[in-house]
Amino acid sequence: MKSLLFLVLISVCWAEAHPDNSSLERERIIHIQENGPRLLVVAEQAKIFSHRGGNVTLPCKFYHEHTSTAGSGTHKIRVKWTKLTSDYLKEVDVFVAMGHHRKSYGNYQGRVFLRGSSENDASLIITNIMLEDYGRYKCEVIEGLEDDTAVVALNLEGVVFPYSPRLGRYNLNFHEAQRACLDQDSVIASFDQLYDAWRSGLDWCNAGWLSDGSVQYPITKPREPCGGKNTVPGVRNYGFWDKDKSRYDVFCFTSNFNGRFYYLIHPTKLTYDEAVQACLKDGAQIAKVGQIFAAWKLLGYDRCDAGWLADGSVRYPISRPRKRCSPNEAAVRFVGFPDKKHKLYGVYCFRAYN
Repeated sequence: MKSLLFLVLISVCWAEAHPDNSSLERERIIHIQENGPRLLVVAEQAKIFSHRGGNVTLPCKFYHEHTSTAGSGTHKIRVKWTKLTSDYLKEVDVFVAMGHHRKSYGNYQGRVFLRGSSENDASLIITNIMLEDYGRYKCEVIEGLEDDTAVVALNLEGVVFPYSPRLGRYNLNFHEAQRACLDQDSVIASFDQLYDAWRSGLDWCNAGWLSDGSVQYPITKPREPCGGKNTVPGVRNYGFWDKDKSRYDVFCFTSNFNGRFYYLIHPTKLTYDEAVQACLKDGAQIAKVGQIFAAWKLLGYDRCDAGWLADGSVRYPISRPRKRCSPNEAAVRFVGFPDKKHKLYGVYCFRAYN
């Protein structure tokens, strides 16, 4: 064994001492600097808050522990931003930069840039924020054999709301739940978003899908049909279920919108098809469930008139509880899914700004 170790040492020394070796052979030798500058990546803020349609900067800077300079100058700096999935099982590529080369991925293309305010600034600017941008992002800086990372959470101002389709309670598998939220101008909510909504007073007894594939529901007022009246308030967790076969409701998340939400003043009440046409005639579209929740929660919209929405449901938003209009709480009141052809109601419309 000692003889073998001696031969290996001789081989390494010979390789370093002979400049005539090929570049391939030279690159096989790894030089380790135990006391050299160690790369550090730092996020000045762990959480950043923004809203849909806005712009935001995710902070990230890199340093060397034993020097005051951004880089050693020996290797090019590579900056990579990825988004962590809700279950942390994989990462989604967002942006990569090395030297003058820049590349963005997926729906981030054309919307993400490095701030580059200094030599050691790896902060990422995201423009025209989408609901899907919510989540945790990892900033990774690589220089030669050194690398380090920092994680920044992007939170969006918005509202979580429970949703079930016309078919009734517990009729959505996970994939159908995702589509249902998208159809209503929202995305499937994360656990953190549901937890924040619970802390703000959301109480709902029906279990619903979340973005990580779990099924949960928030209870602020314990009672018999919802886990028992002697249990503590909280977000109840059913665990993880088969995304194809299991069926529940869903919790959706939406944020502010670039447009006008309003109740259409019309001389008569309308069937569903008449409501759709009335909004179109007014230069708008029939509003979606996510839009009525965003107008209610974020803009304080208050209207005691029940009106059709795009999914065929009838609802109305109350921000100021009063007699005959949700006397006990501020809420988006749900009337139901009436007969589209025969029942008559008003209509809520949405006109997008160009």
